[in-house]
Amino acid sequence: MSRQLFYFSVLSLTLSACSSVDSKRAQGDFDYANKVEPKEIVVPESLDKPKKTNEFLITDKISYKGPVGDKVDIRAPSLVLPLAASSRVEAGTGDALIWFDKVLEDRDLLTFIKKALTDQLNSDNVTFSDVSAPVETDETISKTLVVESDWFHNEVETGWLFTEIESSTSLRFRYQLNAKSHGRSVSLGVTLIDYMKTDSEGGSKSIDPIDKLRAEMAMLNELIAQVDYNYRLQQRENRLMRANQKLVTIGENKQGEDSFVVEMGLDNLWSNMPIFFEKHGFTITDLDESNKIYFVDFVKPDISIWDSIWGDDEAVIEMPDAKYQFVLAPLDDKNEKTAVSIYSSDGEPLPLATLEHVFPVVEKGLSFRNLY
Repeated sequence: MSRQLFYFSVLSLTLSACSSVDSKRAQGDFDYANKVEPKEIVVPESLDKPKKTNEFLITDKISYKGPVGDKVDIRAPSLVLPLAASSRVEAGTGDALIWFDKVLEDRDLLTFIKKALTDQLNSDNVTFSDVSAPVETDETISKTLVVESDWFHNEVETGWLFTEIESSTSLRFRYQLNAKSHGRSVSLGVTLIDYMKTDSEGGSKSIDPIDKLRAEMAMLNELIAQVDYNYRLQQRENRLMRANQKLVTIGENKQGEDSFVVEMGLDNLWSNMPIFFEKHGFTITDLDESNKIYFVDFVKPDISIWDSIWGDDEAVIEMPDAKYQFVLAPLDDKNEKTAVSIYSSDGEPLPLATLEHVFPVVEKGLSFRNLY
């Protein structure tokens, strides 16, 4: 036998030995499973019995219906992963079930979760259908939706140049959504309702209970990830909408003076104005909170060449270095718009031409786009 043929034979035996190892089952010596429990020592009545304690007693009243020895499933248990915002699992339950609490106030939660479910099924190229919801006995549940999927197919191929299907697994799921009567909590449960597997040993429609639960939880975790992804998409849309929205315009205050009009409540804008001042060369010297007035000194910031290179330069407001007053006042009864009027040290409002000249920088600063 040549050396190459010998090495090839050893390699083949090694690969065949590795392929025969079942990663689901325990490996090793299981002689303990066949041990017979010895009888308790019988002490004659004429002799004193030794002292006995139950502190380390191992009871023999155990269930023998479960797996023993190499039949024990050693895989880590499957868990529901509440990764999406405001998602939670109920303690003490091992079902493939999760609860979602309301995050987006302008979206119906049940509709949002249903869309995430259909988005996931569409991405998997699996058809689905709505089925009649079961009668709910829980009085806290106001609405129930039930969806059943078509078959998920998974095939395992072997071979290199010429491949063949080693095994084929098909699964079908039921998804149930329950909405609480207040509409701010929705549960999503997954149940495996059909199963088929075909391999070299033949076909089977039965599945081990542990594998069934693992399949349900794996599917549920995919849906949770899809809900999280949809939340992120909505947050991105909200940020873009705020970035493109004109929150600052030029208008007039209640006295008819030219001023900036900001679509923000008076109290929120008042508390955020120091951020605007700090970024644009204003120093607060005094304030009158009761009348919502900031007294500031303005010194035009110097932008160095290094700031330009590293991108740390802020847009500069082209105004003379001087003392100014920023007066904030509500414009409507709903307190949704605030007028920002700028006065010189003499109490004169800045002219419209000046407001229009500095508007591109002030509009971005008072929108606080880098913060919200």
